[in-house]
Amino acid sequence: MPDQTDDGGYHEGPVAALRRIAFLLERGREDTYKVKAFRGAAAAILPLSAEEVAAAVAEDSLTSLPGVGASTARVIADAVQGVLPARLAELEREHGGDLTTGGQGLRGALRGDLHSHSDWSDGGSPIEEMAFTAIELGHDYLVLTDHSPRLTVAHGLSAERLTRQLGVVEAVNRHLSAVDDSFTLLKGIEVDILDDGSLDQDDDLLAQLDVRVASVHSKLKMDPADMTRRMIGAIRNPRTNVLGHCTGRLVTGNRGTRPGSRFDAAAVFEACAEHDVAVEINSRPERRDPPTALLELARDTGCVFSIDSDAHAPGQLDFLVYGCERAEAAGIDPDRIVNTWPRDRLLAWARK
Repeated sequence: MPDQTDDGGYHEGPVAALRRIAFLLERGREDTYKVKAFRGAAAAILPLSAEEVAAAVAEDSLTSLPGVGASTARVIADAVQGVLPARLAELEREHGGDLTTGGQGLRGALRGDLHSHSDWSDGGSPIEEMAFTAIELGHDYLVLTDHSPRLTVAHGLSAERLTRQLGVVEAVNRHLSAVDDSFTLLKGIEVDILDDGSLDQDDDLLAQLDVRVASVHSKLKMDPADMTRRMIGAIRNPRTNVLGHCTGRLVTGNRGTRPGSRFDAAAVFEACAEHDVAVEINSRPERRDPPTALLELARDTGCVFSIDSDAHAPGQLDFLVYGCERAEAAGIDPDRIVNTWPRDRLLAWARK
């Protein structure tokens, strides 16, 4: 929430106001072009000193800066003058409240998020913006899990690009340690489960990662017996830590709907329990995966879980509470949810 006095004064800077607006737009799943306008304006004024921004406001020259338009200029001018920007106030009313009626207690117990994407694959924001937002949300860790090579539609990372990304993650952590040494950006991947159950990345590279989410993204209508063998093959791979959005279903949203894949859920969850692979509770509203009946089956089978945002933008990192609400309703013990664990316990489990 913005820092506002009783008389309507605003004590945050213009960059904070622009970033908060972008966050709230993403949280409300509004159009991407709107988000880019506000994040672009924040990036445009970030290198400028407070005095330079104030001078541009006084001279009415903000829109001469690349990336600053009329609407973002109004936000900047208001923030510089200590006035709560009208656009920010509007979005706080629309999207700033609780997303759910339940799950808040479990959400407070989560230490981090094991599934997120950046603009290296099909996410909309740079790695550092995802990390900064995770810090602001109180995370101790965030796992960066961009896609693997086969998912070309999502700009999946080749071995070469993933290797470069690992260096970037290390650089981001060095920078963040000067800001908040209690937070760590962890190295990860959302690796495709191939038709034969193998994982879509070099094993040597998978070994260098902290956490690996394995997901099916193709041939969702595969014969149930073949899909079962495919999923169990990936679960048995010692590199696999989390089984991502297990049915692949879509229940709402601008991508349309699609039924989940069919497989022997009892056999799949028994394999997860045997090999200590977490079943993901995917928090994206359009997924709600696994369906409730399968979530309860995994619970009764003895699986551990990971409640993940599957965020493709910073504001979507707040989706975790949707999964928390479902986990609470299913009566899942918080200690069976791996991202309630401290970082060192999580990493010890993931490096089994």
